[in-house]
Amino acid sequence: MRKYFDRITRIAGNVVTVTANGVGYDELAVVSGSAGTSLAQVIRLSGNQVSLQVFGGTQGVSTGDKIRFLGKPMQVPFSEDLMGRVFNGSGVPRDGRPVVQADPVDIGGPPVNPVKRRMPDQMIHTGIPMIDIFNSLVESQKLPIFSVAGEPYNELLARVGLQASADIIILGGMGLRHDDYLKFRNTFEEGGVLGRTIMFVHTAADPVVECLLVPDMCLAVAEQFALQGKQVLVLLSDMTAFSDALKEIAIIMEQIPSNRGYPGDLYSQLAKRYEKAVDFDGAGSLTLLSCVTMPGDDVTHPVPDNTGYITEGQFYLRNGRIEPFGSLSRLKQQVNGDTRDDHRAIMNACIQLYATCRETREKRDMGFEMSQWDEKLLRYGVMFESNIMDLGVNIPLFDALDRCWEILAECFEPKEIGVRNSIIEAHWPKELAEA
Repeated sequence: MRKYFDRITRIAGNVVTVTANGVGYDELAVVSGSAGTSLAQVIRLSGNQVSLQVFGGTQGVSTGDKIRFLGKPMQVPFSEDLMGRVFNGSGVPRDGRPVVQADPVDIGGPPVNPVKRRMPDQMIHTGIPMIDIFNSLVESQKLPIFSVAGEPYNELLARVGLQASADIIILGGMGLRHDDYLKFRNTFEEGGVLGRTIMFVHTAADPVVECLLVPDMCLAVAEQFALQGKQVLVLLSDMTAFSDALKEIAIIMEQIPSNRGYPGDLYSQLAKRYEKAVDFDGAGSLTLLSCVTMPGDDVTHPVPDNTGYITEGQFYLRNGRIEPFGSLSRLKQQVNGDTRDDHRAIMNACIQLYATCRETREKRDMGFEMSQWDEKLLRYGVMFESNIMDLGVNIPLFDALDRCWEILAECFEPKEIGVRNSIIEAHWPKELAEA
């Protein structure tokens, strides 16, 4: 039993500083006093001055309280009993059911050694054409959704979780409104996947320090399931809320701020989580899809800016659609050549024609006269947006490819789409070709 330390020298926000020795970084502690007991974690060591973030907040904590260090980092129980459960940022059940009794695993460990990783080569089908056709999601990939407040990014994330080809879904909610949390839960329950879903949810009403634990808990559990041979999909929303929690703690700790007040190690903090995505050699995989809200739709904001350097592409969500220009999956070439022989041809042709359509719309808006080719492009743009780009479209990959062919055939002649004759002869809609 480790002795108590009771020389608390400072209380600021949810952080207390105590004079102690023989303590390790990330070690857990129990703060005991007249207000009861609270769990805390070491977040800074400076000589014999130890700073801890108190998970339940410091309300009621006084300088006369005692702190006992537990000699271990934050842990989360791991077993099949986690399936279908909902926990808060401290790992405490928030679904009214009993605590899971299982062997604990440490959270916040290092990423997997690259020697143990496989090259990603398996596509994850989502039923969303703008992902499946144009920016395929690959098993063990890490991809963010860049969005602004008000866009349906949580709905998109829930839909991917519902329809993706994965064995286990793990949701990490950070700073969620209560109705967003309920929306996730209802979507998974109505879709019949709640039984293979695990949720760690920090709402906007919860202590801010718990927000920092959510990604680590999700990823620790996901990694264990992946080692058992499972294909695990981790959904994190919102990483900007996570970064804001880092900033708040850094301000309390009086750290020298970096860009826009965020801590100087923001990149490392984000990379520590994103790099957990892995395809184990001889086991399962961990795929990570996150939401990153951009204040003022500013992609140079520190959170999306740093995220873009770490991840393997991004989806831009604007006006309720995944924007084809700027969205990118850097691993799509690993898989879209193995789906169907026309996949890459359709991907290139549709985007090129849509880009030309955008230019034609600008010409039209400036009052230029429209040619017959311009009219074809304008018609194509409307059909492409409503039948492919709309997030309400929910069809398998091959059906989406066929639909792209039908749109092209409705608007253009075969020679106008810039696709090889051999591909056109194999896939051009037969009824239109005969007509």
